[in-house]
Amino acid sequence: MTDTQTTSPPQGKITLDIKTINGSGCPAGTADASAVVSDDNTSFTVTYKNFAAKTGASTTAVDQRKNCQINVLVHVPQGFTYAVAEADYSGFAHLAAGATALEQANYYFTGTAATARVPHTLTGPFDGEWQNKDVADVASLVYAPCGVDRNLNINAELRASAGSSDANSTSFIEMDSSHASVTTTYQFSWKQC
Repeated sequence: MTDTQTTSPPQGKITLDIKTINGSGCPAGTADASAVVSDDNTSFTVTYKNFAAKTGASTTAVDQRKNCQINVLVHVPQGFTYAVAEADYSGFAHLAAGATALEQANYYFTGTAATARVPHTLTGPFDGEWQNKDVADVASLVYAPCGVDRNLNINAELRASAGSSDANSTSFIEMDSSHASVTTTYQFSWKQC
């Protein structure tokens, strides 16, 4: 039987089994990221803690680039497979005039090529909430193989650059759940196998 596109999510329960969380923005063993599936099986949400890149006074090169890679096994009902069709990111940033920040991510199933990173940049002066959206073209969606458990890898990255800002100023970009409105939501696209 060939795969067929479907707009309806499966009726059975979807569960997530986080295998590893690692990176400079979410060190292993710190519980700095978690994930939960929506009740209607259309998406899952990742919540980050302490995921921030900063630049300026008293910062190092390590502070300026942070990444967080989550390796998760998504258990779906038999007869269905999924792809990540859309990702909605939000966070906070404070950028001095002349400073810049970057958010980007990619996704892939273990054993397949990663999707292209879509860079989203902010330019200072900026102070407030930011939101970005990655939307995959239908033709470029990469589905998990039918009938095979493959881990989904999500690699998110934040960068901050002082640029031409005042050397004594500090700038940052963050995805940190201490702000109630900050979440990252990944929308599923479903296929029947």
